[in-house]
Amino acid sequence: MAGAGWAPPRLDEFILTEPLGSGTYATVYKAYRKRDTREVVAIKCVNKRSLNRASVENLLTEIEILKTIRHPNIVELKDFQWDSDHIYLIMEFCAGGDLSRFIRTRRMLPEKVARVFLQQLACALKFLHDRNISHLDLKPQNILLSSPENPQLKLADFGFAQYMSPWDEKHVLRGSPLYMAPEMVCRQHYDSRADLWSVGVILYGGLGFYCPGGLYSGLLSPSPSPPTAPFPPTEALFGKPPFASRSFAELEEKIRSDRAVELPSRPQLSLECRDLLGQLLERDPRKRISFECFFAHPFVDMEHIPGPESLGKATDLVVEAVRKDQEGDASAAFSLYRKALEYFVPALHYESDARRKEAIRAKVRQYISRAEELKVLVTSSNKNLLEKGNPARELLKEMAKDKPRLCAALEVASAAIAKEEEGKDDGDALELYQQSLGELLLLLAAEPAGRRRELLHAEIQTLMARAEYLKDQIKMREAQSMGKEALAESVRSGCTLQ
Repeated sequence: MAGAGWAPPRLDEFILTEPLGSGTYATVYKAYRKRDTREVVAIKCVNKRSLNRASVENLLTEIEILKTIRHPNIVELKDFQWDSDHIYLIMEFCAGGDLSRFIRTRRMLPEKVARVFLQQLACALKFLHDRNISHLDLKPQNILLSSPENPQLKLADFGFAQYMSPWDEKHVLRGSPLYMAPEMVCRQHYDSRADLWSVGVILYGGLGFYCPGGLYSGLLSPSPSPPTAPFPPTEALFGKPPFASRSFAELEEKIRSDRAVELPSRPQLSLECRDLLGQLLERDPRKRISFECFFAHPFVDMEHIPGPESLGKATDLVVEAVRKDQEGDASAAFSLYRKALEYFVPALHYESDARRKEAIRAKVRQYISRAEELKVLVTSSNKNLLEKGNPARELLKEMAKDKPRLCAALEVASAAIAKEEEGKDDGDALELYQQSLGELLLLLAAEPAGRRRELLHAEIQTLMARAEYLKDQIKMREAQSMGKEALAESVRSGCTLQ
């Protein structure tokens, strides 16, 4: 490892400068290519004499995996060399540091920023999952950022990675304790779903104990032995990790517990974010969210990740919206404009050419304005329909007096309607609608034929219509808000995330 007065190794093609981080058997240096463009790289120098058998296997796996994969959200291995003393991994240089440092400097990450990083991490994991590769050491220190401004996430350190299909089962303890899945800590069978638990801990906000290696410590696979340093509190989405502990023994006890991971009520997060966290931090890997469901989850929303296809999808939807608008179908046009805005926002983030970016901004302003006009028409029309009296509901309540569960579900539905009509918190109203409908649908399946079943079926249809209407209103507001924010952020340019 590097120390005071210790000169870096020499490589014919590169000038090695300051160390970026050091670990058990390697040091990472910032370096410049001597010829041509003087390209900046990071060189991981592995001391051969410090390698044991496990370290050699980890290093060979890392080289084998990285030399065959190329993805914008994975650190690129440009080349590898060796001499009598060292093995050199020439890596892509990431000037933005690692995710743990990024979070520490901001203390708490807003949900929308955490979502951008999660989407990029999901892109990298899908690329790996499609190739049966599991990382097995996901943590903020192993997630680098391309630059201080407009940072793009880069997954690093594949020293513990394995070619592992979902049906493979391993026993070897791998990774960092704070991010390890319970099945790994308990030395049970585990598979690729262990990575999803780690994603949940990262999203929750657990940064782990301080890594003295600093920048690029993520490129240095730590020893799998338990740390002895305390685990100080850190701050991200919830301001602390899910298993804040003062020792490894305390951490291990918390991870081994069979109690469900509780999500704090503050700060207030979207229902989609909370739902995903709950499914990721499921202790039983058989009940944990699958990769397929993770990639399809509405909070991850991989469909709307900024990319070259975003503008084309938005344009196609706008063409259809304009057609419906001209035909006088305000509801359909409103919905299509909303969907188009959900693609225009990532298109704005993706576009780098200033002239084309300004053209997109102008179009977005135009479509937001028209969508707001249509929203007034659609809202007044739908509200008139929904505000009409419903005597059938009162009759159903009378007929449900001998069914406590049905009475309770109808009370929740009434609470949802009252909350919606207050107009203060549509998110809470929608959650109440979903709770009541979940229970009412179960009761409908068990309800025998007759007048009560007919009334129950009709009531469910009415509640579904109200819930869908409310959901559409919420999504439209979000799309409009995102569109306006994207316009403001793109004007400020350097402040946006890719």
